Amino acid sequence: MANIIGVRFKKPGKIYFFDPDGIKIEKGSFVIVETSMGKEYGEVVVSNRTIPDEKLEKPLKKIIRVATKKDKKQYEENKKKEKEALKKCEEKIKEHKLDMTLTDVEYKFDRSKLLFFFTADGRIDFRDLVKDLAAIFKTRIELRQIGVRDEVRRLGGNGMCGRELCCCSFLGNFETVSIKMAKEQNISLNPAKISGNCGRLMCCLKYEQEVYEDKLLRLPKVGAIVKTADGQGEVCGVETLKETIKVKFKDGDDIFFKKYEAKDVKVIKDVEKEDDTLNVENPEDLKELQKLEKLEKMDKKNNN
Repeated sequence: MANIIGVRFKKPGKIYFFDPDGIKIEKGSFVIVETSMGKEYGEVVVSNRTIPDEKLEKPLKKIIRVATKKDKKQYEENKKKEKEALKKCEEKIKEHKLDMTLTDVEYKFDRSKLLFFFTADGRIDFRDLVKDLAAIFKTRIELRQIGVRDEVRRLGGNGMCGRELCCCSFLGNFETVSIKMAKEQNISLNPAKISGNCGRLMCCLKYEQEVYEDKLLRLPKVGAIVKTADGQGEVCGVETLKETIKVKFKDGDDIFFKKYEAKDVKVIKDVEKEDDTLNVENPEDLKELQKLEKLEKMDKKNNN
């Protein structure tokens, strides 16, 4: 068994595990650790606990120390210097007439590196900008182009649900979402209702998708022919979470509908191929949905 603590370097952000080196460290404390990027100042969000050795992908690094008052002071000074660096970099971007938007600046704890995060529509030649910044700050400079989701995560905000954005509160990694998920969950295919503050599909579409996929495997599709206690009919609606279906019956010229639990009907003929078309009445909404699909594919390609 290995003794571990969980450390997060920014909120929101991924939690990394470290060896506390035999020290009892409470949640909410701060520590100095060694990472692949150098020394970092992080908050303990998971206090001491033991986990099986086989669950560790590789040996954990030990913490350097529990943060001191001096460490905290340096961390706070770094934050002040980041604001100054942000302003200076924006001036240099204008000077070089670069089509990019600076979103954030981050000093490594030991000031061995200064990172600038920006967004841009395409590739940017920022070599001259890096030279100028290195001459000003006398440290290693790194510019990182980020996506719109990362930009919103850094800026913060609230979603249409009224709560703080998931990416700003607890979401560690962005997962791929698709319009197909919204369709399978019977959500209105209105771009304004399924898009987040970043202009991409809402991350929460992913949360319940596994449940929907599991249930949909057991349910007939719309258009399937089923046998019920009232005779043979056609499925015209599915309530996935409740596992109920709406069946349409024809009796001469009369048409009537009735709901059944999926377990109470027998599928005679299911729909062979799922319909992937987007049934949207408004042509402008259709264009926006197609644009969203294209952007999601581009984001996925860039992340890979």
